[in-house]
Amino acid sequence: MSDKVAKHKQPWKSDELQKLQTLAAKGKGLKEIAKALNRTEESTKDAARQHGMAIAKAR
Repeated sequence: MSDKVAKHKQPWKSDELQKLQTLAAKGKGLKEIAKALNRTEESTKDAARQHGMAIAKAR
């Protein structure tokens, strides 16, 4: 089995939200942010939208 724990349907912690905000402010893309947080792109996009953060569009 894998040592990696999936975060399926897990609530977002405050430190994860802070990291999301920091990466979004630096202009990082959705895919890069999701990978850094070990979250799905959909979950990352939803969390950003719920907390009023804008994520840069891929060019």
